[in-house]
Amino acid sequence: MLFLRNPTLLRLFLAQALFWSCAMVGVTLTSLVGLQLAPRNSLATLPLALMVLGYLAATQPLSSFMQRRGRRAGLVLGAGAGILGGLLSAAGVWLADFWLLCLGALPIGVYQASAMYYRFAALEAVDDAHKGRATAWVIGGGLFAALLAPSLTLWARDALERPFVGAYLLIAALAALAIPLLAGLRQGALPPANGGALAAMRELLARPVIRAAMITTAIGQGLMVLVMNATPLAMSFCGLPLEAGAEVIRWHMVGMFLPAFVAGPLVDRLGSRRVALIGIGLLTASACIALSGEQQLQFLISSLLLGMGWNLMLVAGTTLLGQGHSPAERGQAQGLMELGNGMVAAMASFASGALISGLGWSPVNLAMLGLLTLAVITLIGGARRTQPA
Repeated sequence: MLFLRNPTLLRLFLAQALFWSCAMVGVTLTSLVGLQLAPRNSLATLPLALMVLGYLAATQPLSSFMQRRGRRAGLVLGAGAGILGGLLSAAGVWLADFWLLCLGALPIGVYQASAMYYRFAALEAVDDAHKGRATAWVIGGGLFAALLAPSLTLWARDALERPFVGAYLLIAALAALAIPLLAGLRQGALPPANGGALAAMRELLARPVIRAAMITTAIGQGLMVLVMNATPLAMSFCGLPLEAGAEVIRWHMVGMFLPAFVAGPLVDRLGSRRVALIGIGLLTASACIALSGEQQLQFLISSLLLGMGWNLMLVAGTTLLGQGHSPAERGQAQGLMELGNGMVAAMASFASGALISGLGWSPVNLAMLGLLTLAVITLIGGARRTQPA
């Protein structure tokens, strides 16, 4: 296997598994803890919103920092923020201090922002013929988290006398385990700095290949977040039990990461655009199955395909981005992609509850089809007008 022969990919694979374990613990429990500690029920999801804010605020500065200091320093810094966030959140729960819990959410968001660069670090560790495999293998580390994190969450929730404190200490511990993995990464040669960040970004966005890559990942990310967040609400509105919703989300998480082990070879053989189109096809099938009925089986198959389509679009968009920029533009290009992904995900996260409550399940899935059409047009148009970096 490629990642077993390459120590950098193996370290990034394990670090990805640790991060997604932290993320699943946080996402599963934080709104419940917020509901208990918030002075008003309307503030229950504020810690989750602040995680998104921390992610958005750190994305571009982290990319610029790694352009100057290297991947190792930036990724270790991000894991350190995860430790800090876990400890602050644990203290907030222990002291029953909602605002301290909110404060801890911000550095956890910084940890998330740094982890999104693991797949870019994988691109730089292999030759051109294996970039798709490298990206996919590192993303695939999340499969271990999907299988193990639910059990870890339940154990950590009641591990200490005060409920939920152990869960946030677990986040700090898992982030701490990532430190030696990331500190052992090879530094490699730093690319030359590219001055004039705003001008560089405008130049990048003028390239069809960059726009195609960004729109591919942003639409995949936005639709995944929108529909994933709306699914448990839709199932509850249909009268399905909580256990059914948990089973559907579990298979969705498997769908998010399992295809990574075939997505990489597909990108290397078929090319990024063709694999992105396959991902769009899977998301289209997900929407069509969701529109066909509102039983548990339809929700489960639709969610599984949703995760699979997201995976293919993320792997394809990431490798496509690398075809459109020079080493000196790496920081701006990657930061721009992550900023776009984060903004779209944030809007989808905030909008999902309102959309499913105000419009219903079917309109949400119909909207998917329109956005996927936009992605197809962008990919085909970018292929016809590709400019080399």
